Amino acid sequence: MQKNTGLKRLLMAGVYAFNGIRAAIRHEAAFRQELFLVAVFLPLVFWLELTSVERVLLVLVTVLVLIVELVNSAIEAVVDRISEEHHELSGRAKDMGSGAVMVALLLWVYVWVDLVIVGLWLRGG
Repeated sequence: MQKNTGLKRLLMAGVYAFNGIRAAIRHEAAFRQELFLVAVFLPLVFWLELTSVERVLLVLVTVLVLIVELVNSAIEAVVDRISEEHHELSGRAKDMGSGAVMVALLLWVYVWVDLVIVGLWLRGG
């Protein structure tokens, strides 16, 4: 089997990435919920009076939640593919993936509260 190279490899990587996002939307309720969060909060980034750095940080932590959820969903899919049977290592892998999502969400809350709520309140806006 010959591997794709050059532009075709990049094009196929984009196709695979799109397929992965589409699969997450179709099969992962948590990803859909986080997409809703993005749809609600991301427009605020461009509506509020923020500095460029604040805007970038808010976009970054918001997209980070989606990235971590995609990785968590991939871990869960691989573990489930190997076996539906409970195994300590499988459970640990799934729990660690969920823990990563929780840390990303806590970071999201912290940054949004600090920059938007506290920051705008201190500026009087």
